[in-house]
Amino acid sequence: MSEKKNGNYYAIVMAGGVGSRFWPSSKAKNPKQFIDILGVGETLFQTTFKRLSQLIPKENIYILTNKAYVGLIKEQVPQITDEQIVPEPEMRNTAPSILLGSMKIYQKNPDAITVIAPSDHWIEDQDAFTESLKMAFSAAEKDDRLITLGIEPTYPNTGYGYIQFEKGDAAEVRKVLQFTEKPNLKKANQFLSERNYLWNAGIFIWSAKYILECFKQFAPEMYRLFEKGKEVYNTKHEKAFLEQYYKTAANISIDYAVMEKSDAIYVIPVSFKWSDLGTWSSVKDHLASDEEGNTIINSRLVAENAENNIISGYDRKIVVLKNISDLIIVEDEEVLMIVPKEDEQDIKSLREAVMKKYGDDLG
Repeated sequence: MSEKKNGNYYAIVMAGGVGSRFWPSSKAKNPKQFIDILGVGETLFQTTFKRLSQLIPKENIYILTNKAYVGLIKEQVPQITDEQIVPEPEMRNTAPSILLGSMKIYQKNPDAITVIAPSDHWIEDQDAFTESLKMAFSAAEKDDRLITLGIEPTYPNTGYGYIQFEKGDAAEVRKVLQFTEKPNLKKANQFLSERNYLWNAGIFIWSAKYILECFKQFAPEMYRLFEKGKEVYNTKHEKAFLEQYYKTAANISIDYAVMEKSDAIYVIPVSFKWSDLGTWSSVKDHLASDEEGNTIINSRLVAENAENNIISGYDRKIVVLKNISDLIIVEDEEVLMIVPKEDEQDIKSLREAVMKKYGDDLG
């Protein structure tokens, strides 16, 4: 790959979420993407940056985040410059942040091809991911397309959105028919049997020029709002503009703002192992367990008649269990949580109850 071509490749890393389903390890002041949730020696954000930099010049990777996380980003990846960090004055949805990042990149390089990547996903096969990204970049350079990577499903997951493509389409880049919300189990099984549905990984690739045209067509009010700042993007005056106007942008996802309205959506099916790490139970799928099915993260376990527990400790503490099974046990420096696996969906409400009783800093 030539240096010139490589220089047109950019990334927008979405790193502003709170990750409340991983409470108490993940809190607003130190969320999921900035912690070593899998106990592998680096955070999800660090892993994502390293993965993208295999193909994209490090200086072309922009981080869209909450202004509260700027310090964490600089600490974890010191080579990232201030210009690459785009702090949102307040939390909005993905459409305004992607539009802002795209305008900044287009201002810098009108020929830019950009990948939008979540900062908190887990991908095991780096080489396969890079090859898929190369294919997507090449397709986006040739034609005006909005391209996404779709994960070939291995079981009927009801926690993911799905992408339906045209049946019988054997091309590497396939026409998308529709996006489907998280299905019930019956529908998820149906999707697998039909063999033209993929998991939606939320990874998008397009030219900066074309996505701006799409925003102008499908979200004109938002486009006009951010176009007001085109003279100040990538300058010292950008911050003041965003402080004034960003909060007035519609709180809408890129899916609803653009993707579901366009007829130029394409998908590349990929088979590398991927997870959005949405719950503590999903972590178990990516880590080894002991003979009793216990998954141990950042801790040491002594267990007697204790099976199928997920234990995430603090500072390698020894955890001793006896006669208890199927629990999620998570400790940080301030909170110890013990919840039956079957009640995992209640973690967000438990977090809110703790914050209400003991203070927002615990959430």
